[in-house]
Amino acid sequence: MPNLALPLDRGLLPQGLVGALWRGIRGKCPRCGGTHLFARFLKPVERCRMCGQNWTLHAADDFPPYIAILLTGHIMAPVIIELGLHTGLPGWAMMLGVAVMAVMLLGAFLQPAKGAVIALQWWLGLQGFAPAPGKAEAGGGQHKG
Repeated sequence: MPNLALPLDRGLLPQGLVGALWRGIRGKCPRCGGTHLFARFLKPVERCRMCGQNWTLHAADDFPPYIAILLTGHIMAPVIIELGLHTGLPGWAMMLGVAVMAVMLLGAFLQPAKGAVIALQWWLGLQGFAPAPGKAEAGGGQHKG
């Protein structure tokens, strides 16, 4: 499968890392922003239907779960402390509620984290994106949204 994407008007490219990350977080193609990045929950499409970017080149691996766990832990820590200090719930009920909330947060953060990691790899030219980094294609990688 060729790795080169279709030529794209510079106006459609993200104008900085933040713009590419935001597209990835929203589950959109980080390059053109015009279509979905994911075919299934965590499986990226092979190619963008609009710009032809090959997304099989990414190597997100374990980084998205680390991000999701970090965010969930920082949100859940104060919730657990408050529940422990100011609730009359039995311990088993509190832990059940905490476990349900933690699983829901992890599920909510996992796909956006993976989209952001893929966008970051594309923008910086990491892994398989090295021959054509997004910042070079967009014109030098100014750091604005």
